[in-house]
Amino acid sequence: MTIKAGSIFPDIQVSTKDGEEVSLIPRATGNLPDKNETDWHLVVIYRGVHCPICAKYLSQIQSKLSKFKDLGVNVVAASLDSVEQLNTFLEEKVPDVTFPVYGNLKQDVAKNLGLLLSEPMSSAETDHVFAEPGIFVVNSERKVQLLEIANAPFVRPDLDILLGGLEYTRENDYPIRGTYE
Repeated sequence: MTIKAGSIFPDIQVSTKDGEEVSLIPRATGNLPDKNETDWHLVVIYRGVHCPICAKYLSQIQSKLSKFKDLGVNVVAASLDSVEQLNTFLEEKVPDVTFPVYGNLKQDVAKNLGLLLSEPMSSAETDHVFAEPGIFVVNSERKVQLLEIANAPFVRPDLDILLGGLEYTRENDYPIRGTYE
């Protein structure tokens, strides 16, 4: 099953830089007093350590992190990279990023999310199949409010437009779109 707009975002296990298995987005506690708490999640799937565009995009998200938090949106990122590759990425490519970045997203899980997968062009790129970029905004009901799936590293939402859309959505209780069957 491929995730669609309005679907419940699944509980996905990933690994931290220390190799600990955790949920990509934690279950809601239920004690969030208002919409400005981080009860929504921006889930960013990036290609991996081999992708300089990914590093730049995550750094751009970091530069706007306070705006996401002001809107009550927690940011997380993940890839299919191993823990070793994740640590290289964190230390060498995105040392400025403070939001959680995870590895060991499973290939079958990526496919179930509707992400597009690619084989490396050579062993110099990476040593495994990887997911092309994807973004999921998960609301407080754990439903996919917004999603963007790409088939190449240079197709990603403009962060200012995304932030404006999230602000409008949160302030106006804008419905989930793209659900017509």
